[in-house]
Amino acid sequence: MKQELTPTNTFQVIDEILAQQSAKLLSLSPQKTLITSFAELGNLIREETTDIEIITTLQQTLESIVSTQLQNFPENIFWDFDFLVSSMLRQALTADEGAIPFLKVFGEKMVCLTEMFGSKTEIRFRYVHDFIYGFDWARWVQKEPQNRAHVEPFSLVFFDYLLAKGKELLQRIKHGQVVSYKLCETGYRNPFTFSREPEDEYRLLTYLAEEQLIPVAAWDWNASPVWNKPYQEMRQQLALKLNIQPQRR
Repeated sequence: MKQELTPTNTFQVIDEILAQQSAKLLSLSPQKTLITSFAELGNLIREETTDIEIITTLQQTLESIVSTQLQNFPENIFWDFDFLVSSMLRQALTADEGAIPFLKVFGEKMVCLTEMFGSKTEIRFRYVHDFIYGFDWARWVQKEPQNRAHVEPFSLVFFDYLLAKGKELLQRIKHGQVVSYKLCETGYRNPFTFSREPEDEYRLLTYLAEEQLIPVAAWDWNASPVWNKPYQEMRQQLALKLNIQPQRR
C-alpha cells in the first residue's frame, strides 16, 4: 500500500524513470553539474509536510510532469526541478481549495503545456528552458508589471496565459501567419535570430547563469525570481559576444 512507502522511496521512482531515458541530467547551477535527485527533493518536501496524501499526490503529479517532458522534449539539456517543486508545494499548502485539488489541477495544466509546446505538435519547441528558467514569465510580467509582478512563475494564472498563447500560436501556424516562429532546418521552431543548437544553447545559458542573469534559478529550492532585467536583449547581445551563428531556417 502507498501509505507504507516512505516519501524518499516514492520519489526514487522518478529518478529511475529519468535514468531509463538516458537523459544527461545537467543542472544550470554554476555550483554543480547534475540536478538534485528527486529522492533528495522528497526529503525536502517531507521537511515541509508530513501529510501522506499530499506527499503521494505530489509524487504522482511530478512523475506525470517528468514523463511528459521526456516524451515531448527529448533533446532538453537542463533538468533542474528544485524551485518548481518548492513552488508547487508552497502553493498547495496555502491553496483555498485545498492541497490535493490544487496539485491535480497544477499537474493537468503542466502536462497540457508540455504536450502543446513540445516536439509532437506543430509548435515543436526543442527545450523547456525558457519556461522552467523563467524567461517566458519575466517577459510576461514586463508587459504589465503593476498587475503581474507578484504572480508566481509557476502559478495557475501564468499557466492559463501560456495555454491561451499556445492555442493562438497553433492557429497562426495553421494559417501560415507566423514570421518569427518559422521552422529551422533542424525541424524545431526558434523565435530567436541566433542558433539554439545544443552546443550553442549550452554555452549561452551557462554563461548567463554564471553572470546571475537567469530569471528563475530553478536549481535553488529557495530561489527569488527576478523579472525586471532586459533578458531578451541580453541574450541577443551575448549571442553576438560568444559568436553564436544566426539560426539557419
